[in-house]
Amino acid sequence: MHNILSVDLEESFCAHNLESLVPRGKWESQTLRIEANAVKLLDLFDSFKVEATFFVLGWIAAQLPHLVKEIAARGHEIATHGYGHSLITCQTPAEFEADLKLALEVTAPLVPSPIRGYRAPSFTITPKTTWAYPILERNGIAYDSSVFPIRGHPDYGFPGAALSPFPVSPRLTEFPLSCVTVGNLKIPASGGAYFRLLPWFVSRLLFKRCLKQGRCVVFYLHPWEIDAGQPRYPLPFLRRLRQYCNIGTTEQKVRRMLGEFSFTSFRKALSL
Repeated sequence: MHNILSVDLEESFCAHNLESLVPRGKWESQTLRIEANAVKLLDLFDSFKVEATFFVLGWIAAQLPHLVKEIAARGHEIATHGYGHSLITCQTPAEFEADLKLALEVTAPLVPSPIRGYRAPSFTITPKTTWAYPILERNGIAYDSSVFPIRGHPDYGFPGAALSPFPVSPRLTEFPLSCVTVGNLKIPASGGAYFRLLPWFVSRLLFKRCLKQGRCVVFYLHPWEIDAGQPRYPLPFLRRLRQYCNIGTTEQKVRRMLGEFSFTSFRKALSL
């Protein structure tokens, strides 16, 4: 079974974790570090001959259009992550659609194929924001990967959602971020801070359990998660843990993961 490899193409300061310290109005004054880290990931993926899906933040596409073109030229799928990394839970439907349209307007001309995929910032399609699905569909989106079927996270979670991919409508499919069931518990087996916090042997066991339960692994990471030299901001303990834990070992763990498990893009998995 092919698992799905995805990258959320954004700078570390775009993360919701840092919004209070680096608000949207200060992004233009920040040093961009994403290009070197993204190219490092591209080289890593080339070495394993694996195709990934890059969910590109529209603001990044506007700043570094040549980087988006290079990602596409290297054979990877370009999807969208919205424009300004605004959480859907903090938007009205009109604001959400305007953000999506701007992201597509900036990103689509840079790539040869239509943009068919979307991922919400901080996985914020929740039971309260399913109104976003018809908006995605009418803007040409064929699949979404924004649902995290867990409870207890301060920013996201859709506890009642299916663990396997499911149709939202005849033209739109949801690919939840991967979790495994252990008794009544749902344990993330997806990427990001979950992947960085856990030792590799634990992630490996979770991936294998996900496959044994009949589901592919939907994995995600950010270029800043392999950047040990990034600026460190003063954050409360839990936010600091989520943002910076084990940054220096992520690249090696991803390398081990790609050596042991088979991955592809959403585009290939869906034959788009």
